[in-house]
Amino acid sequence: MHMRQLAAKFLRRTHFPPQRFSSSSEITTSNAWPNSLSSKTKCSYKYGFGGPSWRMNSMDCYLWTILAGQAAIILGINANPVLADEPRESSSQNDLDTDSMFGFRKIEDGSVISNEHTAKWRLFSDKGREVFLQGKLDQAEKFFFSALQEAKEGFGEKDPHVASSCNNLAELFRVQKQFDKAEPLYWEAIKILEESFGPEDIRVGAALHNLGQFYLMQRKLDEADKCYERAVKIKRRVLGLNHTDYADTLYHLGMVLYLLGKEKDAEALIQESIKILEENGMGDSITCIRRLQFLSQMYLKSNRLAEAEDVQRKVLQIMELSKGWNSMDTVIVAERLALTLQSIEKIKETKELLERCLEARKSLLPEDHIQIAANLLHIARVAMLNSNRLRKINISEAIAELDKAKDLLHSSTRIARQVLNKLRIQKGKKQKNGASEMKREGHAALVILLQSLDTLGLVETTKQELLESQGEHLPNVEAGNVLLQCISSYKEFEADKLISDSPKVKTEYLSCMKHLLSLMIDTGNKDKVTLKDLDDEIKRVEAEIYDRSKHKP
Repeated sequence: MHMRQLAAKFLRRTHFPPQRFSSSSEITTSNAWPNSLSSKTKCSYKYGFGGPSWRMNSMDCYLWTILAGQAAIILGINANPVLADEPRESSSQNDLDTDSMFGFRKIEDGSVISNEHTAKWRLFSDKGREVFLQGKLDQAEKFFFSALQEAKEGFGEKDPHVASSCNNLAELFRVQKQFDKAEPLYWEAIKILEESFGPEDIRVGAALHNLGQFYLMQRKLDEADKCYERAVKIKRRVLGLNHTDYADTLYHLGMVLYLLGKEKDAEALIQESIKILEENGMGDSITCIRRLQFLSQMYLKSNRLAEAEDVQRKVLQIMELSKGWNSMDTVIVAERLALTLQSIEKIKETKELLERCLEARKSLLPEDHIQIAANLLHIARVAMLNSNRLRKINISEAIAELDKAKDLLHSSTRIARQVLNKLRIQKGKKQKNGASEMKREGHAALVILLQSLDTLGLVETTKQELLESQGEHLPNVEAGNVLLQCISSYKEFEADKLISDSPKVKTEYLSCMKHLLSLMIDTGNKDKVTLKDLDDEIKRVEAEIYDRSKHKP
């Protein structure tokens, strides 16, 4: 069945409950009424991790080392990831048309309400928006509060301009995470709009969309579902099935359904929202690209790799035509496709794409940038996959591929250490980048360092196995030494919470310890004290990760 028919079928069977007004929830904003702000949120998903055993069969080892690192490298270190935890977009058409809605409300005889208060309302609203977009939230709050008071004085308590001011002040409180203050303002805006224009007016639909975004941000999915469903019904009736604003709400409803586990319905709505943008000549817009990438993440998470590959190829083609390879956006999109190809073992094309990404990064970024280290790690993993393929054909060539991987991993660890040492020197000094930027860089660098060393340990173990298959019997100490470096690297930065206090970092540290413990047992190490200490440390870190996950909001 055509995706548009599926979407319509889903919407026809949907029950739209009546909205109730309360004062204990959370919401967001759009620009569907005069002088309102636009708000945005994010959404992202991660891969899982592979098996815990170090000495597993060769193919399992390679799959583990590929899957274990993808999430951190794509989602953890890119300066501008396309996807992340809530939806990040607003209506593209409204973004262009806001100014046409800023004028004063006309009354029935054609005149315009105009007085001292309405003039001040306009001035305070515009100034509030200006300083809000500059990040001056304290100033913005004063202007928006004044605008609300002037709107009530100049237009009347139940005028749509009051709804606009309520909306702006509520959005400010949302950004400041003062949700208890934001909620009644959002609801007041919706109530005024319903009383002024009726419950099925398009402005009510836009306000309900904003409310849905706010609930989605708070992970109150059932509430978000109800708001988006009602907003979709209104927009479908008023705007029609081919309007981009209707597609916007359709997409967000699809996201909510996906998070609720209704994947088939979610896919139909998201695909339909993309189709509407394409039919409106917006197939190469940032909005459409974001939706395509969210769709590809859905496919990846459900292991529909071929479908994810098709969508990612489409996105890369758009980026190549619009921005070319002299753009980090194109590089990041290409890297995502490469990692999908890597998962289905299209080794040659994966290597070509990753090498092109590396070449582009070296021309766009400093030579010691952490993204370059991550790119090297990816290419090393491809060399390991190629080695695994060659071991059945030519063991010497398989070993040569492992040696290439070792060189790449040494370079990756070197860059990661450089980044960490720079951050250590910068700590305490006044920096252009704030603490949050240093924290992000530190987490990424330590994750890449631990992953590179852990992968290097796997390379050494695999190489030892290949040498033994040729009759060479050498003591296998390299893998153990590398894993000990992995553990000591974490310990070196453990006290620096800005760098080490991350579930992802702790997970990588845990992986190193488990692999070392497994290796020690397999090689007959009988040092019971060391084994017990290592086992105790593993249990301690596992408990930390578990406790962190339980308290995660």
